[in-house]
Amino acid sequence: MLPKYRELNCARIFVTGGAGFIGSAVIRRLLKTTEATILNFDKLTYASNELALNKFTQFKQYQFIKGDICDSQMLENAIFRFKPTYILHLAAESHVDRSITGPAEFITTNIVGTYELLEVVRKYYAQLSLEEQAKFKLHHISTDEVYGDLDATEPPFTEENTYKPSSPYAASKASSDHLIRAWGRTYALPIIITNCSNNYGPYQYPEKLIPLMIKNAIEGQPMPVYGDGSQVRDWLHVDDHASALCTVLNSANVGSTYNIGGKNEIRNIDLVNMICTYLEELLPNHPLSLASNGPGFQSLIQFVNDRAGHDKRYAIDNSKIQSELSWYPSYQFEEGLFQTVKWYVAFYTEKSAEANL
Repeated sequence: MLPKYRELNCARIFVTGGAGFIGSAVIRRLLKTTEATILNFDKLTYASNELALNKFTQFKQYQFIKGDICDSQMLENAIFRFKPTYILHLAAESHVDRSITGPAEFITTNIVGTYELLEVVRKYYAQLSLEEQAKFKLHHISTDEVYGDLDATEPPFTEENTYKPSSPYAASKASSDHLIRAWGRTYALPIIITNCSNNYGPYQYPEKLIPLMIKNAIEGQPMPVYGDGSQVRDWLHVDDHASALCTVLNSANVGSTYNIGGKNEIRNIDLVNMICTYLEELLPNHPLSLASNGPGFQSLIQFVNDRAGHDKRYAIDNSKIQSELSWYPSYQFEEGLFQTVKWYVAFYTEKSAEANL
């Protein structure tokens, strides 16, 4: 049974980036567990989740505006008209490889866009009544990549770790975190920041590791693994992340920072091998499957030149959010990954059938 979020139940929640992978998962959870009125403000980039958006329209408390957070006038009009109790800021460019080949868009969206949002929120907050100000929160969603990386023996990231971003993406998110904190202190805006580990689950755009590996394997394309695949990531199911974000927004004190992780550290190559094992089970009739006397999905694994500045290891210490807000991830990684692979198999099988009609 899903939890009830008392403070969010009748709130008005403005979500930036709600058409993205994590943003749509948060909206999905809010629609299932609250009576909150939700406005999704999203630019609808290449990574937008159209399947999720189509399902949201059946809810009368859901609204959508196509807009760019860098467009301050459009943002101001939307916020002042909607009159939110809370703002969840998820709009961001998030793919590290894209940030390396084209950092300008990351600087614009993640830094300038956050600045434009903060200035609009500052103006909006100033005209609220004292009672409304006491309820208002701006929750900024960030990443563990702002901390840089860890050696194999170092303890996981805590909220006290120094920021040492490695990629243009991580640097842009670190900058946005700093802006949020600065506006919180200088202008007394009621802000909250959360930093999450790698997310996985259904509906993720297939440029990220897990959906890319599944898609390529199904299509018989190479499964590219950077370097020797020894990089370690901490994986968090997107539905667990959504539950954590709702818990934080509902219960956290203003000024708080929380790290959100799944406590599922695994090497990239081991993860890809797990995906291949699950595909063998789910697609025994595939031409590549060992059950069909094929070479096996693992035959598609191809080691490629390592990413520039590739972080070695990420890991999140969840103890603060567990002890203060009693939040715990619910997915066991093996179960969550199997369900995710199964979802993508069904999705791509259906798409292939449609293409052959």
